[in-house]
Amino acid sequence: MNTRMLASGVALVALLSGSALADLAPPPIPVARPAPPPTASATAPIVNTGYKAVEIAAGLDHPWSLAFLPDGSILVTERKGALRLIRDNKLVAQPISGVPPIHTGRQAGLFDVVLHPKFAENRILYLTYASGTRDANSTRVARARFDGNSLGDLKVIFEAKPLQDTSAHYGARMVFLRDGTFVLSIGDGFENRERAQDPSAHWGKIVRLNDDGTVPADNPFRNVKDAALGLYTVGHRNQQGLAYDPVTDVLYETEHGAQGGDELNVIEPGRNYGWPLVTYGRDYSGAQISPFTSRRGLEEPVVQWTPSIAPSGTTVYRGDKFPAWNGDVFVGALAKKHLRRVDLDANGRVVGESQLLTEPGNRIRDVRTSPDGYLYVTTDDDNGKVLRIEPSN
Repeated sequence: MNTRMLASGVALVALLSGSALADLAPPPIPVARPAPPPTASATAPIVNTGYKAVEIAAGLDHPWSLAFLPDGSILVTERKGALRLIRDNKLVAQPISGVPPIHTGRQAGLFDVVLHPKFAENRILYLTYASGTRDANSTRVARARFDGNSLGDLKVIFEAKPLQDTSAHYGARMVFLRDGTFVLSIGDGFENRERAQDPSAHWGKIVRLNDDGTVPADNPFRNVKDAALGLYTVGHRNQQGLAYDPVTDVLYETEHGAQGGDELNVIEPGRNYGWPLVTYGRDYSGAQISPFTSRRGLEEPVVQWTPSIAPSGTTVYRGDKFPAWNGDVFVGALAKKHLRRVDLDANGRVVGESQLLTEPGNRIRDVRTSPDGYLYVTTDDDNGKVLRIEPSN
């Protein structure tokens, strides 16, 4: 065991003792809790009927995120650092200029692209990405104006602190909420997982900010001494999926466990989601991370997946192309190479799961609902694709 992992283990013992949790968050609001979530099986039913996948673009280098423009074009990020445009179902050869310098390597790169809620009027978009060097890097958010070919007026509005010397677990999903603020996931950096319970660090957290990067006055943790800028929730590992459902005003999040213990969570402000104090997963060495899968005052996942499916991009389907899917959560599965449907009833309870796109079997990095009611996914490989999911009849 290396020195860093040993130090992490010592810090975890301190966290489990409870002393490091003092004054971390407001007291949890008492709510009714369901029974512990069942272990979801990687062998959930496979569904290959009722839909088809149509290739929209190929030749992309590990496409990470999608955004739909008002004119029907699609923006796509490539992890290596390029922002691309799909117009009239064809990939434009020339990348969009004006993208900021990107730190690449291991899991680092260009991540999310998100449109301002009033993009049609102001042409503002946001990029999340890894910045810096191998020895000192971070998750950043930049805001810029898009003129159809290039980015202008680019400004960095957020950087996670402190800088880290690993190139993994950035989180970096971003989504706007109903009130015009946005939330951003920031992973735990992998090697210093106890930071997820440290309010002075951004790592292992979700932050909430105004559209210009300032902090909303009603954010939780604002009265916690030395709390990092904008904290919204704590206790996360590597959250690569965020999806807001404006119909129900519910924010969903997916995050990677270690070996097992992947989670689908409902995110509520001020809550502690437990990592690494509680988990259903085990360390990659096989060692136990925590003796607990649940603990009073820490949030339970809606679903946990053991063995791991490696959940990534996430969307709540709202559209008229697949009426039976309305209100369901869709999650890209990297390790298990499929699109996971989490079937929710009218009250938001999980009533089933299924696997889509199992043939030929691609690592699904992102899934989005388009304005016209289709699902789009990106495949995570050197020859990455954008696929549109359409009804087959």
